Amino acid sequence: MNLFYNNNCEDLLRAINSLYLTVITDEKGNIVYISDDYINILEIKETVIGKHIEDVIPSTKIPDVLESKIETIGDIFTLKNGKDVICNRILIRDDKNKVIGLISTATFQDLSKIEVLNKKIESLKEENLKYKKEIKKLKESNNGLDKIIGNSKAIINLKKKIEKIAKSPISILITGETGTGKEIFANAIHNLSDRSDKKFVKINCAAIPKELIESELFGYAPGSFSGALKNGKIGKFEYANKGTILLDEIGEMPIGLQSKLLRVLEEREIERIGDNKTISIDVRILCSTNRNLKDMVKEGKFREDLYYRINVIELTLPPLRKRPDDLKELIDFFIEKYNNYYGLGIAGIDNRVVEELEKYDWPGNVRELENAIKGACVIRASGILEFEDFESFEKDSVTEVDSITSFSPDFYSLDDIKEEVEKKYITKVLLKTNGNKSHAAKILDIDRTYLYTKLKKYNIKI
Repeated sequence: MNLFYNNNCEDLLRAINSLYLTVITDEKGNIVYISDDYINILEIKETVIGKHIEDVIPSTKIPDVLESKIETIGDIFTLKNGKDVICNRILIRDDKNKVIGLISTATFQDLSKIEVLNKKIESLKEENLKYKKEIKKLKESNNGLDKIIGNSKAIINLKKKIEKIAKSPISILITGETGTGKEIFANAIHNLSDRSDKKFVKINCAAIPKELIESELFGYAPGSFSGALKNGKIGKFEYANKGTILLDEIGEMPIGLQSKLLRVLEEREIERIGDNKTISIDVRILCSTNRNLKDMVKEGKFREDLYYRINVIELTLPPLRKRPDDLKELIDFFIEKYNNYYGLGIAGIDNRVVEELEKYDWPGNVRELENAIKGACVIRASGILEFEDFESFEKDSVTEVDSITSFSPDFYSLDDIKEEVEKKYITKVLLKTNGNKSHAAKILDIDRTYLYTKLKKYNIKI
């Protein structure tokens, strides 16, 4: 078979001839071209076109490559004159990806350098394999369940349930009060799933303006609306393809958009805004909410058909007040977390303080507990956490509110109380950091510029 029956034959041969030592065969290993330099090196006196490559170069590896379909790059090959060359053997394929031949190019190199490089490459391969094994071990050990703190019966049952359902592609609804850790449970499901090595995209339906949420989820085509990006924009569903998406606060999704989400669940395809082309997607959908979707369905605020599609399995997270046995373990976890994060030396917490914390209802659940421990750790810095370290928590959460409503002739709004609490806590942190604004902003977990805005608002001068 002649590979060069086309109009560009002469140009192609001219280009190939400049590659020094070159030979081309058909799919059977018969020579269809060999460069002049290769003929001279091999000291060939007669034409070899049409002959099998092994008849000309007995030690050639070209037949092996043609049979295995595995190309070789940078292979050291010894010619019959004893000279070593660096050889590349590349398969030639037609439009249907069928192998129709092979091109082999060779060049002389400083083989001592090549040898060193080969050894380095082999060493790097071994090292890479070792790291891959370590990463695999870490993935297996850090499956997300270790981030769910607690050994109460309710938490143990939830962990067991997650292990059973994580690998299934079904939709899961995670419900629970604000601060119960719905996102942490979603992380665990993704990490234990077959999609753990793919993207995990999270979107808070309550945090995005209603007029923008559709474009965020599904993207838009170029020129779809005024202000749209020139090249359009990919949506979160498309971005999460092959992976997992978490729709947090699903109860806040506009009812008009819920029908489009239902189509995604049923048809597994989306359309960008302003485009009539459908895009197939493969996404595992997790949803979470602190609202009672059943009540919302009755009120006509949430589609019944969508509710049953996202609620194939429901995980109901218990509030902290119903898992008091986990409180001490959570406290120890947060102490260690902020010791590491801020470089503190908190050794523990007074048992009497724990007893008092156990009496509290924790309306903000685990998130509220974490913030309380975080503030106490920063104030104490080292040693054992005592009652006074929780002064702002106790006063701001209970005592101060009671005193305001009981003894003031006028009631205060929640915003007024919040601002007073915020002002006092920022002042405490600044005093603790000796006025260091950067350190204070880090502790408060806000941007330094935003801290200056608060200082100006509350007229804090430290």
